[in-house]
Amino acid sequence: MSSDIYPFPIALSRLANRESRESQTLRAVRWLLEQDANPVVLVTPRRDFSSVSLKALAGRAGVTHLTWRTFSPGSLAGCRVVHAWPNREHLNKLWGVRPAALVVVEWNESDSAEWLEDAAPVLLLPGGARSLSSVAPAPMVNLPEDVASILTSTARWAAGYSGGLKWNEEDKLKVDMMNRPARWADVTVEQVRTKCRELGMQPKDVDTVADFLQRRKEGRRFNVRSSYRDFHFGS
Repeated sequence: MSSDIYPFPIALSRLANRESRESQTLRAVRWLLEQDANPVVLVTPRRDFSSVSLKALAGRAGVTHLTWRTFSPGSLAGCRVVHAWPNREHLNKLWGVRPAALVVVEWNESDSAEWLEDAAPVLLLPGGARSLSSVAPAPMVNLPEDVASILTSTARWAAGYSGGLKWNEEDKLKVDMMNRPARWADVTVEQVRTKCRELGMQPKDVDTVADFLQRRKEGRRFNVRSSYRDFHFGS
């Protein structure tokens, strides 16, 4: 199973009730080794870990073991990848990466919830694999016309860069939130997050925009470049 965003074999191994972490991990390793014979990369949070099955995989000839401190998403391209226990930040970094196959060993369901909607992986459970293609996306959200227009423009600008939002687009959002507080007063952080995802923004950019609004709701102000201090989007 794969999505348009993740067009390659992709799976997630989820911990079932009363199941050991080792069983969950072994299921992921077995799935990966059934995929086409490309080089294998193992990604773990640290060099040391207790999983017997991952230690056996790391000891195989030709397997590259990377940690969060030593890997870049681009190093996964063209490889079969076991990504063990990633948090939300590391799942976000998988956007745009093109491995030959990918299996995620899930640690926390809340961290992977949005990624599951984007990636539509096969869900690996003790009873077998289950397709997640029928998972419903987040419902469309109705925002004030001006806010919806701002987010649509921001998403379009971000899509023009492989790395997502640039600093100047971020500054425009920050300043508008400060200079036009009434515009954003009745908009919730969750509404903004949902709209940004609906517009196809990269996960890290969704987090960035939602965090800007959260910080403003908390009364915090932003430091921006002088050229944008008086900026605001059209009324």
